[in-house]
Order: sequence, then C-alpha cells, then structure tokens
Amino acid sequence: MATHFAHDTGTHARRRYDDYAAAPSDTMRSAAAAPWIAVLEELSAVAGDDLGHARERVQRHAADIGTGFRIIGEESERPWPVSPVPLLIDAAEWATIERGVIQRADLFETILKDLYGPARFVERGLIPATLVTGSPFYLRPLVGLTPPGGHHLHFVAIDLGRSPSGEWRVLGDQLRAPTGAGYALENRLAVSRTLGGLQGRLNVRRHAPFFAAFREGLAAACRRSDPRIGLLTPGRYNPSYPEQAHLARYLGLLLVEGDDLAALEDRLYVRTIGGLKRVDALWRRLDPRLLDPLAFDSHSRIGVPGLIDVWAQGNVVLANAPGAGVLESAAFGAFLPQLATRLTGADLILPNIATWWCGQPREAAHVAAELDSMLLSSAFGARTLGLPGDGAVSGAELTREQRAALLDDMTRRPQDYVGQEVVRLSTMPVVIGDAIEPRPFTLRVFAARDGLGRWQVLPGGFARIGEHPDPRAAVMGEGTWSADVCVHGAEPVAQVSLLPAPDSLHIRRNPGTLPSRVADNFFWLGRYLERGEALLGMIRTMLGSSIDADASAGPDDATAGRLVAEIVEAGAAPAPASLRRPDLIAFARIAMEARDGYQSVAAINTHAQRIAGGSRDRLSVDMVRLLDAPFPTHRGMLDRAGSLQRRYAAIAGLSAEHMGRTAAWRFHDLGRRVERARAITRAARVFGMVGASSDDLSTLLDLADSQISYRQRYLTGIARVPVIDLTVLDPGNPRALAFQVERIREHLDALPVLGDDGMAEPQQIEATELYALVAPAQAALLDPETLSEVERRLFRLSEAIARRYFLQGAEPLRASGLTLA
Repeated sequence: MATHFAHDTGTHARRRYDDYAAAPSDTMRSAAAAPWIAVLEELSAVAGDDLGHARERVQRHAADIGTGFRIIGEESERPWPVSPVPLLIDAAEWATIERGVIQRADLFETILKDLYGPARFVERGLIPATLVTGSPFYLRPLVGLTPPGGHHLHFVAIDLGRSPSGEWRVLGDQLRAPTGAGYALENRLAVSRTLGGLQGRLNVRRHAPFFAAFREGLAAACRRSDPRIGLLTPGRYNPSYPEQAHLARYLGLLLVEGDDLAALEDRLYVRTIGGLKRVDALWRRLDPRLLDPLAFDSHSRIGVPGLIDVWAQGNVVLANAPGAGVLESAAFGAFLPQLATRLTGADLILPNIATWWCGQPREAAHVAAELDSMLLSSAFGARTLGLPGDGAVSGAELTREQRAALLDDMTRRPQDYVGQEVVRLSTMPVVIGDAIEPRPFTLRVFAARDGLGRWQVLPGGFARIGEHPDPRAAVMGEGTWSADVCVHGAEPVAQVSLLPAPDSLHIRRNPGTLPSRVADNFFWLGRYLERGEALLGMIRTMLGSSIDADASAGPDDATAGRLVAEIVEAGAAPAPASLRRPDLIAFARIAMEARDGYQSVAAINTHAQRIAGGSRDRLSVDMVRLLDAPFPTHRGMLDRAGSLQRRYAAIAGLSAEHMGRTAAWRFHDLGRRVERARAITRAARVFGMVGASSDDLSTLLDLADSQISYRQRYLTGIARVPVIDLTVLDPGNPRALAFQVERIREHLDALPVLGDDGMAEPQQIEATELYALVAPAQAALLDPETLSEVERRLFRLSEAIARRYFLQGAEPLRASGLTLA
C-alpha cells in the first residue's frame, strides 16, 4: 500500500509539473526539475487530488502559531496569508545574493559613519548635501556621536525582485526598523509542519543559526556580560505587532513599550514589579523620530525621555542606530552605484533599479520627458503635492489633470521627486483553487551582525506574492500572499536549533523580568473577565433559567427590581420602562450586547481583548483565540448567553490549569479575586441582609454559583444565615468572599517587595486588615455597614496594588526604596 501511495504521489507531482503553464522566466520553469517535483510530491502527499487541502492546512498551522497582521486603520488583525508552495533557490544562486546583501550592508555602514561623522562624501561631492538635509530621517542632533559598539547598523532588510531574465535587482532598502523576519520564521514553521519531509529531501538551510547569531551580536555590543535585551514595540496597534511578539518569544527578548522604560542617571531601566531593572540593548521597531521627545519630536507620547542621552553615553545599544533611515530614501538609489565603485572599487553585486533624482536638472528633464515609462514617487517618503496617494504612481496611468499637477510641482520642488524604471518580475507557483498558477513575487532578505561584528544573512527570507498575474512589484496588503523561501543544495544541513545544547543549558525556574505594564494588563484582564461573567450572571438570574421570551418566570418583582438597579448602577443599560417581561428582555439585550456608551458584556469583553492584545507574547495561542473570538451570533439570547458562559469557563480553566505559577499569573488571579470579592460583597449587601426574601437569597446563591453546594449542605430549605455563611464567610467555597481574601493575601505575600527590612508594604497591610475584618466575622451578625467597609477596603487595596506595582508615566523614578538593578 505504501508503494502504491508513493507511486500515486509521484504521478500527481509529475502531472502538475507538466501542466504548470508559466513563462520560461518562472522560477519553476527556469530551474532544475527535481527539487520542484519533490515539492509537488510533498504537496500531493498532504492534499491528494485537491491542493486546496494543502492551502487550508498551512493556514491552520499559521493560525496555531498565532501569526497575524493588521492593515493600518483597521481594528482587528487578519490571518497571515501563507502559501503552501515555497520559493526554491539553489545554493549557488543564493551565494550571489548573500554576497550582494553583505556588500550593500557594509556600504551603508561606511556611508552612515561618514554622514554622522566628518561628512567628507558630501564635501567631495559624492553625495549632494540636499539629499541628506532634505530627508526627514537625517537626525542632525546625532552628528559627531559614535554608537555603542561602533556600528550604526545591526539588522537590515533588502527587497529584491527577480527580472524575467533571472537577474536579482534591489527594489528598496529597510534600515530604520526592518520588518518581516518574524514572518519569515513563522512561514518556515507553518510550511515545515505541512510539508514535513521537504527539509530533509532538499537539504534546506535552517533559520535558527541566523537568529542565534543576531542575538549574540546584540549581546556582544553591550557593556555587561549578561545583558538584558528588549524589543521596543510601538504597541498592539502597530501593523506588525504579532510578528514582534513572536520574535520576542523566540529570541527570549523582553517585549517593551516606551512607557515601560525610564532613563535615569545615564542608564536605561525597565519598570518592573521588582523596581527598575537595567536594560542594555533595544531592538527597536519604533520610528526613530519618536524615540525621545527631548531629542527629536517633542509631541511623541510613545518614546522614552532621555533615551538618546543614555545612547550617547554608550550605555544602551539601539538596533538600528537612530538616523540610519536617511539612506532608505529612493533618491539615494541614484547614487549608490557610483558610491560603491568609488568606495569599494567594485560594482554592486545586486544592482539597483534605474533611478533618477529630480534634484538634478538633467535628471529632472529626463524624467519629465520619459514620464509615461516611469514610476514616480516621493524622494524622501513624505507625501508630495504632485502625486495622488501616498505610494509610487505609474506615469502612464496619470490623468491629464494629474499629469499637469505633477509637472507643475516638479518645476517648483524638483528635489521632492524621483523617477524609476517600471519593474517587471518573474513568477513563482501558487495554489489557486485546485491548480498551480504563476504569480509575480518580491523577496525580502535579512542580514544581521553576529558576535564578531560580521554580517550573517538569513538563508531565505520571505516572498510576497501578487494577487494578480500583473508582473509589477507586489506589496503586502489585501488579497496578497506570502511564501517560505527555501535555500537548498547538495550538502546535508546540520540539525541546528536556537536552543542551547541540553547539557550546557543553565536550569532556571525564574521566568524572567515582568514589566509593570504587563503586570497591570494581567491584573485588569482578570478583573474584566470576572466583571463580564458577574454581569452575565445577573442578567441570567434576572430573567430566570432561560432568556427566551416564553421561558419560565424569573424572581419576583422586588428581587428583579434590585437586579435591574444593580445592572443600571454598573452602567450596562438604561433603566427599563417597567418590570414586565418584554421590557426586561429588551433591557437584558442592551446589557449583553450594547456597544455605544454602555458597559455591557460585549463592551467588557472588548476591554479584555484590548488589554490582552498588549501582552500576547505571554499568552497562549488558545487563550488569545478565546479572547479574540467574535461575540456570539446565535439566534436566541439563551444560546448567546450560554456560549458566553462556556467561553468564560474555558478562559478560567486555561488560566487555572495551563498558566505557569509566575508573577504574571499571580497578577491575573489577583485581579480575578479582587473583582470577585467586590461582586459577592455587593451582592450579599443587596440580597442577603435581614429581611431578605427567599427569592433574594436564591438570587444570592445564583450569583455566587453556590446553589448546588447549598442544597448538598442544607436539606431543610433556604435560610438567610446559612446562605450568608456559604457565600461570604466560608473559606472553603471558591466563590465566597473569605476565599478571595485569603488568596489575595497569599498572592501579595508571594510577590516581590522593594525593601529588605522585612516590614510589610502598604498593599500587604491593606490585605491583612481586610482579612482581619472578614475572617472572624459571624454570619448572623454581618450587617450592611460591615460589607460596605469591605467594599471600601477592596477599593483601597486595588489602589495600593496599582501604586506599588504599576509604575508608569510620571510615577516618580526616585520613589523611596526603589530598587535599581
């Protein structure tokens, strides 16, 4: 049977190879057949007769990894579009690309050292002064400063296009904050899980050594032997935030935002629950102009005041150094060939696409004369008056009015424009439906410095595939795909992993530094999840066992009125017109689903999603998937409420049984306990005091999820004192107030303290006093005043936790006892 299956797989692969209709310039058609047939055999083994199965499978693996991206202006992430067919490049062809990328990276480093140093290239006329000073990414305050470690560049990306003749040419350079390496890694993981035998069959070179070398290179540039390295992100709304979170996890870097960091006495620190901890290097994904409001853009609210002073003193490495983006401009491409010849004595191994900067009279005249055969774009990336839209525009596609406006503005400000040849790309195979069709692609290649300061090139990078057969350059956006890039050869590849050898790995049980912002997020994630579940419980109890209009009746009017008042007090919905069932159902619908202006269950869930989005590098894929799941759309309210209840239970189960008992988990559980304690205290004060009816007491049991426990314990019917004891004072009931208070005290005793004098801190004192109020209480004597005092103390406790652990924004950096490490 196995032989027959292998024969069928080979037959399918050969048929698909023969049926592939592409031009001779296509990567499959222009290369040796054997490697591509191996790819098609692996695809056939997965998909059989239907290649759509392979596409669905690789997408499922990408989703399991947690890969996603966001289009600017959109709230929700999109799934990462990865093709099951990788781009194959043989080792000999790759060697040329590798040499060309290293040559280019060295050339950029040489130019940057001069531009921010003696500026001899400008003085000698090799680079026009306007080309430098006209760029918004030329940062004049950095002139004369030497970056820590001596290098401006640590990580670069080069965008390449393969022409129909097979020549690789440079489309663009990414030097400020290159994106995509994480997607290349995720593509490799997803495709490897789909086509499991391909790496061994083709001797595909691995990614892990490159990332290990990059991490070693950053560490080597630092001044401490065991440096703390962070990945500086703009935050969860950045289009590539999922990639950044994945890279931070994979490389073992601390994912931080600007508010997590503080510059103090020429050192950079991260605000953690244990005080300020020193940071030695940042792989930044933040626009350099926003890095430090004191040095650059004073309006920046996501930077770190004083960061550039720390960098200038050599106490923090920034990868890449601010100001590197001056070489990204399209206009520089017009001068790189000459610079390469003058500075290195050799031509560019990877030539640029032909570029004309209109800041020179002869070049401007040429662009104007050949407008119909060129792409026009901004010289420095900023929007210009003469171009419609933000990107490059084909001169042939301009209307008469647009053409006139462009030529008019080029006359006034020619230095703002460049003309470039229209790039025609070769194609690669992509699964479309149940067939393989050719599509144009571009390739992004990455290079990074290793521990010795030498450039290492990621073997492969990632390909971006155009949606349509149009052979012009593709960009990632709606309807486009990406692909893994496999460099293959005859030589076997060692089984290399980013992880150290098991015998050399130092065992540790400390999960690492927890930034204050992340602790804050986990605390409030727990609170919002509990708050949403408690509100849903009140809605369900108000309407009885069912939320359908024809279901059994809920509690009597007095109890229902109190539930309504609590829901209104929570800001979930406006008061209903009456307590009649139709009005209550309409009221319940608003409290569950309203989006505008009310703290409904849906709104609370949205808050939880946003909070979790800022710490996704510390959450499991399953947890993220549950939190990001859309609001239920079942027809009946009962079904929607049941779905929500099951989702809350699943999230609680994941946090209880699958999260390691780290400080992050403690803050998450602490938030749950504080919120649950607040909810049950309020419920007991409203529904459990002297004079409470049987419906009131039953409601209290429902809200405390203790109906079954009560019935098992008491067979003689419902009574106030036993209900209060079970729901408020029983330390063995996980829904009772006493249980929450004990867990709160345990968590605060386990979390770090700032001082070493052994004295209790304010949050611990608050927890102890709360415990002293609750633990000795007697159910028969518990009164509304005591419960109100418990509520006040819970509020004070939450404030004390925030003041102690959530050090952000303008929090004084020299607070008493603040630890510097």
